[in-house]
Formats: sequence, structure tokens, C-alpha cells
Amino acid sequence: MERKTENYIASHSSPEDPVLEELYRQTYLRFVNPNMTSGHMQGKFLEMMSRMISPMHILEIGTFTGYSAICMAKGLKPGGKLITIEINDELVSFSSSFFAKAGLSDKIQQLTGKALDIIPSLPQMFDLVFIDADKREYCDYFRIVKEKVRPGGFILVDNVLWGGKALDNNTKDQQTRGIIEFNEMINKETGIENIILPVRDGIMIIRIN
Repeated sequence: MERKTENYIASHSSPEDPVLEELYRQTYLRFVNPNMTSGHMQGKFLEMMSRMISPMHILEIGTFTGYSAICMAKGLKPGGKLITIEINDELVSFSSSFFAKAGLSDKIQQLTGKALDIIPSLPQMFDLVFIDADKREYCDYFRIVKEKVRPGGFILVDNVLWGGKALDNNTKDQQTRGIIEFNEMINKETGIENIILPVRDGIMIIRIN
């Protein structure tokens, strides 16, 4: 998307939450690969999706610094909970400090470790799942969460265009291969509906029938 178009969208959308603005700035100052954070446009999209679904239980695979978790937690039903899983334990204190600043500490539960090991032990059925972690494991994430999403629930999957590299079937890059294989798998999956939106790096919306 052209910068001019991005600026127009930003100037004609609701302004960024000051806590999220600070989180975004601090992420760029303090961490490697800060572009992994959602940012204003994608974050507002996630917030709107969550508010429309009004979930009781949300699962996020890949917390990073917590931007997307804050956005989605804003749409929870009263008494609802977002569970977010991050493999890098060095990020936990940073993200938890911003969950507190956003007034959402009681709505967000942080778990640290490998998502594929943690998810089977979770007792909840989820209304909304957001997948944004190791691209090589996207197929595995979907298989393991599909049975934990209620009928009519949604799975959102980030980076499915992967900077246009998802169109290169000849690539040997394993992260890119993971995206390509995931997209092809979903294309053949039964019992779901899906669409890819060109928001930021591509977000797939999957509805479980």
C-alpha cells in the first residue's frame, strides 16, 4: 500500500489509543524486529473484529509486545478472558506492564512456552483465535485450535501474504513455505469459510461452521 494511501486511512480513522501509541514507540526503541507489532491500522481492525464478535474467550498465539492482545481484549464480554501465548519469556514483563497501563490486566492471561504444547491443556472453547507466531507451524496451529473453536467462531491468521512472497511457489525459505502450505491447506479445508484481506501483510478470516 502506498504511503499516501496509508496516511489518508490513518487520518480518516479513529485515533490510536495513547497507551498503544507508547507501546508501539517503545517496541521500536527496545526490541529486535519491531515490525512484528500490529500497529494502528491492523490493531484497530482486530479491535473492531473483537467488538463485533463480542467473545467470552479469546486465544492469541504469539504475544510479542502485547499490542494485538490489548486491541482484542477491548471487545471481550464482561467477565471474558484473553489467553495469550508467547515463547520468549524475556518479553513478558514488558507486555504485562502495558496490559496494566491499558487497565486490562484482569482480562489478559499470559502463558509462556511452546503453543503446541500448551494449547491441548486449555479447557476453554474459544470464540476468537488470532494466530501470529512461527510461520513454519501455522498448519499445526490451525489443526490444534480448530477443535477448540465453537461453531460460528472465528480464527484470524496474520501475515498470509508475507510481503508478496506467498505467491512464490519455488521458494526454499521455510517461513515462506509454512505460509504457502497453510494457505493451500485452508483452500482445501471443509467445514469452514474463509477470506484473505489485504490488510497490512494479509489477514485471513476463517469462520468455523
